[in-house]
Amino acid sequence: METRITRLFGIDHPVICSGMSHIAVPELVAAVSEAGGMGILATAPLTPESTRESIRRVRAITSRPFGINITMLTAFAAGNVRVALEERVPVVNLSLGRSKEITDAVHAYGGKIVSTVTTEKHARAAQAAGADALIVTGHEAAGHGGAATSLTLVPAVRDAVALPIIAAGGFADGRGLVAALALGADAIAMGTRFALSLESPLHAHAKDTAISRSVTDTLYSPNFDGIPCRVMDTRAARKRARRAISFIEAVPSALASAAQLGMSLPQILRMAFARPANLVQQVQIGALTKSTLLSIRKGDMERGILPIGQVQGLIDEVLSASAIIQRTLDEAEEIQNRMVSA
Repeated sequence: METRITRLFGIDHPVICSGMSHIAVPELVAAVSEAGGMGILATAPLTPESTRESIRRVRAITSRPFGINITMLTAFAAGNVRVALEERVPVVNLSLGRSKEITDAVHAYGGKIVSTVTTEKHARAAQAAGADALIVTGHEAAGHGGAATSLTLVPAVRDAVALPIIAAGGFADGRGLVAALALGADAIAMGTRFALSLESPLHAHAKDTAISRSVTDTLYSPNFDGIPCRVMDTRAARKRARRAISFIEAVPSALASAAQLGMSLPQILRMAFARPANLVQQVQIGALTKSTLLSIRKGDMERGILPIGQVQGLIDEVLSASAIIQRTLDEAEEIQNRMVSA
């Protein structure tokens, strides 16, 4: 299936693996790219050194195009941008911020910029800043989805800008791909579907729990990390959703998270003071990370908090990344043929 996105990135299929923190690791990213889609490496929790290692690990596994997500709000963003430029990553996905400087630098070596947006206003700004494509994230998505659902947001952004669109939030199969194309998108990004894949590092118990849940078993609240965020409905998530954690309460958990991620004390201090204006936000994100790692690494669904999309209720088995993509394409083709002959 050829679209503007497949032509732009030089890939076979209009299916993208979202850059999910702690989930979109080199092995999953490479598996999606090898299968003809495109994986996006998550770097929000990574130091620049770890980001470079991860980029090189992806390239050791696959020669196919891949992307890197850089969350501009995080303390290591500037360092990770520098590494992405030095490594000439083919596609750079910027979220929670944008920069014409970065865009120009990526374009200088022939790379592409993809901006993640949740409103028409942000989409217009990204287009003006030189983005090559957009990831348009609807309300259904895991993590930081927008206030509007994909059903309304994607066509609204399509009307607002001329850029190719990757629709995210609510997509897990061929039905979603056909729907996204009908809404004006040129590809879909699937996060939760690939999180529940064989190559995903998500703990097996967490995968089984997600598969057993319905589309209504999620919570959406700004109390998790200071930005409206969707997670699985668990005991720990309900407790956090009721009351935002204070800065003082968050500091010990944030420090523990940094230690779990292998950061030394000097690295933690550099991270804290690199973006002092966002210190409170960084600490809140760090505190959530501790709970997130409990679910992702240990499968602790009582104490853990797991970002997950509403499409968890549409998924009934764990498959390989290549099988997920092939099934999605087969379903889409069957639906399109049925619509034509109806």
